[in-house]
Amino acid sequence: MYYFDHCASTPPHEEVIRTMAEVMAKHYANPSSLHRSGVEAGHLLERSRSAIAGLFGTEAKEWVFTSGGTESNNLAIQGAARANAHKGKHIITTAIEHPSVYETCKQLEREGFRISFLPVSRNGIVSLEDVEAHLTDETILVTIMHVNNEVGSIQPVHQIGRMLKDRRRGIVFHVDGVQSVGKLPIDLRSDSIDLFSASAHKVRGPRGAGLLYIRSGVKLDALLAGGDQEFGMRSGTENVAAIVASAKAFRMAMESQPERYERMTALRRQLAEAIAQIPELVLNGGEQEDMAPHIVSFSYPGMKPEVFIHLLEKHKIAASTKSACSSKDNKPSRVLEAMGVGQARASSGIRVSFGDEHGNRELEWLCSMLETVVKKLKPLERKEIRS
Repeated sequence: MYYFDHCASTPPHEEVIRTMAEVMAKHYANPSSLHRSGVEAGHLLERSRSAIAGLFGTEAKEWVFTSGGTESNNLAIQGAARANAHKGKHIITTAIEHPSVYETCKQLEREGFRISFLPVSRNGIVSLEDVEAHLTDETILVTIMHVNNEVGSIQPVHQIGRMLKDRRRGIVFHVDGVQSVGKLPIDLRSDSIDLFSASAHKVRGPRGAGLLYIRSGVKLDALLAGGDQEFGMRSGTENVAAIVASAKAFRMAMESQPERYERMTALRRQLAEAIAQIPELVLNGGEQEDMAPHIVSFSYPGMKPEVFIHLLEKHKIAASTKSACSSKDNKPSRVLEAMGVGQARASSGIRVSFGDEHGNRELEWLCSMLETVVKKLKPLERKEIRS
């Protein structure tokens, strides 16, 4: 099987699997326990925290381990909103955020917070000027993803962070970095990012393990009540094995990021050029420099995307339609709709996302099979207006 669905989840490194199995077998004690086994597990936990902090040039005390990107985003957004509600109840985000951000903001909206869902360009990018124009004295939080998980558009989080720092009035800046870690360079300090979410299974680590960076001095209300683990931010016995394995996966991903960027950028260009040669298909997103190197989104207007996906699978290719969190509904892509590409394209989006195992041979097979699948589906195409 040619697995082109790395945005949804990634195959874990063999080294990561071995590490997790070893820790599960040898260090199964509760890291909060006072006996020797518990203390040893606690030391592993804290060494992993320090390793993560070092990768990002931050302090260990600024990192909280969670169950994944969804929990990290919820803790960041709900925690910041409720901790700062006495200052104001206005939050700025975009219309194309991951469901774990978008739906969390919708939930807060139902609770009385005012949410500005900013539009994006046809390339899927929010305007820095638009963010600045929507700031008010009531704004307490700006939450914007680094890389869009459906189309791969890169948001100007560097410029937004610096703008907010210049105009700082206690506004918290959260970045969902789930799709950017290991793909793009990240500098939490210089970009003035207060909260940053990441997920291990997007970087060939285990599922059920995530990170949340909380800059020193930023206040959050915890979501879980319990034993006061993770500096009181995330009660519950820590999954030491998954955390240790995650630290290894993040290290491997970030150390190889420059090489991965170069290789995947070339693959993305190769695929984009091939898609441009197939009249029935149309690329979604902007120019190469505006897009993450590992994601290509395209549409086949007039064709149901699940039909396309299942036919690709018959040719040993695994791809996806939109976010894995919402891929089973039949609605048009909220992200593509927000980009203004039209109903036909929003209803027929396909996402291909690369991984470490992909090279020219795999891309040549994929490009060939796209042509084959389109030829087979052409007679079934619904007569819709292409836009």
